[in-house]
This record gives sequence, C-alpha cells and structure tokens, in this order.
Amino acid sequence: MPVSFAEIGCTASVTVVNFFVHDLFSEAESENIKKANRAAPLATRMRPSSLEEFVGQEHILGPGKLLRRAIEADRLPSVILSGPPGTGKTTLAQIIARLTNAKFQRLSGVESNVAEMRKVVAGAAGRIRTSGQKTIVFVDEIHHFNKTQQDILLPAVESGNLRLIGATTYNPYFYVNSALVSRSLVFQLEPLSVEQLELLIDRALTDSARGLGNYKVRIDDDARRHLAKLSDGDARKCLNALELGVLTTPAASDGTIDFTLKVAEESIQQKAVVYDRVGDAHYDTISAFIKSMRASDEKGAIYWLAKMLHAGEDFRFIARRIVIFASEDIGLADPEALPLAIATQQAVEFVGMPEARIPLAHATAYMCRAKKNREAYEALGSATEEIESEQTERVPEHLKNKHFPVNPEG
Repeated sequence: MPVSFAEIGCTASVTVVNFFVHDLFSEAESENIKKANRAAPLATRMRPSSLEEFVGQEHILGPGKLLRRAIEADRLPSVILSGPPGTGKTTLAQIIARLTNAKFQRLSGVESNVAEMRKVVAGAAGRIRTSGQKTIVFVDEIHHFNKTQQDILLPAVESGNLRLIGATTYNPYFYVNSALVSRSLVFQLEPLSVEQLELLIDRALTDSARGLGNYKVRIDDDARRHLAKLSDGDARKCLNALELGVLTTPAASDGTIDFTLKVAEESIQQKAVVYDRVGDAHYDTISAFIKSMRASDEKGAIYWLAKMLHAGEDFRFIARRIVIFASEDIGLADPEALPLAIATQQAVEFVGMPEARIPLAHATAYMCRAKKNREAYEALGSATEEIESEQTERVPEHLKNKHFPVNPEG
C-alpha cells in the first residue's frame, strides 16, 4: 500500500519527538544517578574501578597471581570470595563486571527469591544458546541462601551456562553448598593492614571527584593512625568514620578542618590507648601484668590484660607469657597451673579473637590465686651460673651409663 509523504513526515516527526523525549529522560536519569552517587557514603564513592587502584589482597591479586591473571584474561571460573567485612569482595566483583565481556548480573543473598533466581538461570542458558555470550552471576552474602536456593544455581554452574561469584563473610566450607564449593575456586580475603588503610584515608582526602578533596582537611598523624588501627582491617568502617569526622567538625576561620586525635576518637567511638606494640609501653604493660600476677593482684592483672587486648596486642604473646609464668613463678606450688596455661594457649589459637580474651582472663585469675614457688627456677639459675663461672664437673662413676661394657684396652 503506497505511503504518502505526509505520513512519512508524520512518522519522522514522531520518531524525532521520541528521540528527544528518550534523550531528555536519559539525561534526567543520568543526573539522578550522579546525585545518588554524590549522596552515597564515602566508602561507596571511593570504590576502586580497576585492579591497579585496588588496595590489599596482594596474595591473590598481586602481579602474576592466579586470580589476577584470570580476571585480566577474562577467563574467570566460578569463585567464592570469603573474608571479613570491608576487605573488597563486592568491589572486586564490580571490577570484574567492568572488565568482562560476559553478561554480569547481581543477586542478593538477603533479597533475591527463587523466582528471580530461576529467571537469571534461564536467561543465562538462553544467552549461551542464542549468542554464545557467557553470564557471570554475583551473589552477595551467598551464605543467606538456603539449600534449595543454592541448588538452583548448581546445574547451571556445572554445565557452564553461568559462572558464579559468591561473596560471604562466613566460612564457605560450612555455609555454602559443598557441591558449589567443589566447582569453584575459593579465595580468602584478609583484613587490610594499618598502612593500607592509611593509604585509603589519604587517597580519600585528596580525591576531589569522589572523595573529600574539596574540603581543606589537615589530619594529624596520630588521628590517621587511630582510625586505621581501630577499623580492624575494614576499609568501609575506616572511610565512613573519616567522612563523619570531616563533615561534623567545624572549620577554622581560614576554612581548614583540623582532624585531630580527639575527632578520630569521636568518629570511631573508641578512645586511643597509649600503647606501642614494639616500644616502651609494650614492655611496661606486660611487666605490670606479670608483676600483678606475681603479687596475687587479680584486679590489677585483669586490668593490664584488658589494656593490652584493647590496644591490639597479640593474644598469642599474652598466652606465652602466662605459660612462662605458670612454670617460673608457680612451679611446684600448684602442678595444675602449667597444664591450665598450656590449655589456654591451645584454646586461644583455636577460637581466636575476640573470644580468646575469655580463656586468657580465666588463666590470669587462676595464676593470681595460685600459690607461688620459684625454687625450681632459682635452682636452675644457680646451677647455670655455677657452670658458667666454675670448672665443669665430671660425671661421677656411679651416675654414668653402665649399659655398655667398658673397653679394657681403653
């Protein structure tokens, strides 16, 4: 059927109108996204967009490491990322999404339901069948999925229709379907070091586009270190505390915001303890701890124990000192003290922090209450001094080994 020029013109006009309407809404949507990004917490805004910008996890993402090679080659198999909060699991998934040619889809272990999961799995199968394009499905907090939900993913992972990236703060060998784990590479992400968190703080303070670079912030070294130490390796916690401190601290007359130790303490809601794990405070505090146990001052010993743990002292170091004390200061006065100290050392290795503080307190109280006897330790010291200062005595004949015959010609 012939089409008139008028109809063509009308159609063209509608197309042009639709184009401008679509363009208008695209610009509005883009502006809304920008506003949402600006309103997001600092930790979200500062997420790295590339592997080069990513901080930490060198044991799996360093040059030449398996995970980095797989990401850069776009040959990533199904993986499960396990680790504490704020170590970069979601960030790493977003970087993969930018680098891969596969269709990237996200599910939430908290919010996604069975119907949504089946739709994603069906879409992945259809994509492979029609275009050959692979699908990567990122499941945040995968440990929240029940067995049925996890089983839905299993056939698609096994057939290769989709590749899974699961993120969890729990041990995947206990909380994720063993069949999924066996078909995935499991990578353990570690808490960030104090130095790495300090780097993120400085990066956020100088980044004008995403961070706090538009504010004139002068941060003290001890304030930066306090934020980094008290964040316990959690980048999200560290950056959000930094933002809170900057935005709530009044600026001086020249516009400068002084981020002091006091501001850092208020921002992270924990005061700084004067303690250096390799300096005088370290040795002075452990000395006070031991002398309090020696004096049977239970209240004092528990106090010094609490101070060391609060300041981040290695709980293994404390356990070793208790084992030494049980043998050196209690000794024969209470033969049960040493087995209890060794049991404490094994317990803290097994449970880790923060629960390790409980057996440490138990052992400390026991050492304070136990009777003290240094006779064996002092006798050993006297014998050692005699050996070092006097002529070494020969073994008397009646104490020698008589199991072998004496050579008559010798």
